[in-house]
Amino acid sequence: MSTRNTNRTVRVTAGALAALLLLSGCSSKAKDDDGKKGDSAAGEVKTGEGISGKTITLGALTDMTGVYATLGKSVTQAQQLYVKQLNADGGVCGYQVELTVRDHGYDPQKALSGYTELAPEVLGFVQFIGSPFVAAAKPRIDGQDKALVLPQAWSSSLLGSSYIRVIGSTYDIETINAIDFLMKEKGLKKGDKVGHVYFEGDYGESALTGSEHIAKEAGLTVVEQKIKPTDNDMTAQVAALKKAGVKAVVISAGPRQAASLVGVAAAGGFDVPVIGNNSAFAPQLLATQAGPALEKNYWVASPSLPIGADTPEAKKVVADYKKAYPKDALDNGVVAGWTAATTFGEALKKACANKDLTRQGVDKALLTLNALDAGFGTVQDFSDPKAPSSKESVILQPDKSATGGMKVIQQPKASTVAEAYTATAP
Repeated sequence: MSTRNTNRTVRVTAGALAALLLLSGCSSKAKDDDGKKGDSAAGEVKTGEGISGKTITLGALTDMTGVYATLGKSVTQAQQLYVKQLNADGGVCGYQVELTVRDHGYDPQKALSGYTELAPEVLGFVQFIGSPFVAAAKPRIDGQDKALVLPQAWSSSLLGSSYIRVIGSTYDIETINAIDFLMKEKGLKKGDKVGHVYFEGDYGESALTGSEHIAKEAGLTVVEQKIKPTDNDMTAQVAALKKAGVKAVVISAGPRQAASLVGVAAAGGFDVPVIGNNSAFAPQLLATQAGPALEKNYWVASPSLPIGADTPEAKKVVADYKKAYPKDALDNGVVAGWTAATTFGEALKKACANKDLTRQGVDKALLTLNALDAGFGTVQDFSDPKAPSSKESVILQPDKSATGGMKVIQQPKASTVAEAYTATAP
């Protein structure tokens, strides 16, 4: 069941953004060099867009000044570190890899103009933050450019593309696993109401699909509160959820909204567990007034173990990242960035072995990666474009004493409901 918030919101649809993108892209001409040959350490290798001279260029469309600024910075720096190490080891097929970065500030116009600018110049995108923006670019990615995109976005609307590949569980599956945790560990039970605060657009609505699905299966009622990325004060949402008598809350928004929700709830004596999707936390929040409340009553569902994971690979990434960026905090953006860069890197290496570094060659190479572990606990299977690479989620809890500000409460696991669920576009 579902109780909807009747407040009207202004929304730029993915369709409108896609139309803008296609219009702005009409004058862009991709380099017509598919099938040209290039000499390399691996012999004669087929190359195309994004390869010039001895350089492979990859694109990164990030957010360093908007709602996900902390995430974007960490993702980008982790990927720059990976590329630096890859090049130090000889690159790919004798080519050095270069990362071209554009900051869109979580603004749709900037995101789509950035894509239009970079698409003709890169082999593919190792980063694209923002489910709505990736969804808007999808018609052109699938129809015209056919370049591999590994987004830091987990909307189920992105599934089914041979070129946009979601790493880890989509938001709907992640939310199913999150509510399963609330039921098994935090007292939520059949007949209860669960609140869901979510961003309008692909991210929030994909997560809402998950909460509605498990609610139907488990006999819960979802009380919705739709918000915009510019809404930072969750006072009204907390009041509405408290009045509705919810026993737990899911938040599918950004770190600022999560901190406000948990902090306002604590200040008002609204003592219910709150769990967020993977992009709804940043360790910097632990230094704010909401810090104690976050440590006490907030959990996060994540597609992988945190940056402080007790694995050899994670420990090496931490040591290398600290050396490269000694003034910057560690967070799970580093994990997301490193995992995507590793995935793209492995696809490039496989394409090199196949002597085909064209966009099509890299796409085909990714399909052969069916058991990839970047060192953060979740095995990724990219063999089926219609499915996310994993259905597992890790449950984390904020902890200022832990590396990266998060500790593991539940190891990677897919709930029974998630296992039986097929992710579809919202």
